Amino acid sequence: MRLFRKRYHPPGTAPGTLNAFEVQDDQPRSVQLIEYSQDHIKEIQTPEMSKLGDSLHSDHLTWLRVNGLPDSDWMKALGGAIEIHPLAQEDILNGGQRSKIEPYDSQFFVVIDVPDLKNKTLSIDQLYILWHKNYLITFYTGRRDMFDPVLKRLHSEGTRARKFGLDYLIYAILDLAIDQAFPILEHLGTQLENLEEELMDGPDENVLHKIHQIKRQIIHLRRAFWPQRDVISQLMRDEDHWFSQSVRLYLRDCYDHTIQIMELIESYRDTSSSLHDLYLSSASMRMNDIMKVLAIISTVFIPLTFIAGIYGMNFQANSKWAMPELSWAYGYPMVWCLFIIITIGMLIWFRKKRWI
Repeated sequence: MRLFRKRYHPPGTAPGTLNAFEVQDDQPRSVQLIEYSQDHIKEIQTPEMSKLGDSLHSDHLTWLRVNGLPDSDWMKALGGAIEIHPLAQEDILNGGQRSKIEPYDSQFFVVIDVPDLKNKTLSIDQLYILWHKNYLITFYTGRRDMFDPVLKRLHSEGTRARKFGLDYLIYAILDLAIDQAFPILEHLGTQLENLEEELMDGPDENVLHKIHQIKRQIIHLRRAFWPQRDVISQLMRDEDHWFSQSVRLYLRDCYDHTIQIMELIESYRDTSSSLHDLYLSSASMRMNDIMKVLAIISTVFIPLTFIAGIYGMNFQANSKWAMPELSWAYGYPMVWCLFIIITIGMLIWFRKKRWI
């Protein structure tokens, strides 16, 4: 399971310090500049850093997409081309931030955790949104195609994404990021159902390992989505009036999705705990059944061992106190008949007592 790894400064480092951390990412960094309005849209791949300032402060709505982890040199160059608060730059470079909102003068900064399922392995990527009245910048550490649905809506004329401002684009991006949890939760729910069926067939150590894996994924999802409710709630309150009234209605729908996701996470967490308890109960019942069988076998052999011990005593057969059965021609088969009768009688008695 690949989860976010926080890179940090040494203790005592001044706030906003940009250190050159070693960047380890699955894909190289890519930059895309999107300018759009109701009438047109234009995309520029890998724009020149020197021209970014003019592009972002143009009359068009502008979205700068950065995929992959930036290094400190690139971030310093971007911060020199446009206005980015040093604390926001530090958070982007360090990674592993808690979902939050940070207002900085004429812009505000949003951090959102985005779950992804890669080859059945849970990955928590991070989305950083920096919003100025004239432009929007996003940094995303996950797969590049996640924003394709938003781009498709931007390329379609007459859509709300084209008619509304950057506030609606932020809503669309947040809604897309939050909704990534639904297919993952559906996958986890299917796994829990399959594990429950396997437990009904009998406990297995492999099943217990799978339960622990799913429970760990659910815990990480809960840790990622728990603060996101507060983030969306703060955006809905919008004390600084960044969002229009119409977009706040859509943010309410986004907030409902976070509540629904948290309810599913809590439900699956309880289910995984119940499956763990069910495994322990099944294993305990199985052990009780084994002990019951062994106890019945031992109980049956107690009288048989007693009889065999008596007739196995090595005394003289010609003594007047000797057992007469030792000299009897049918003594041996009669002892076996006695063994069989005692065994059958005890099993019938156990059956009537419902012990077996």
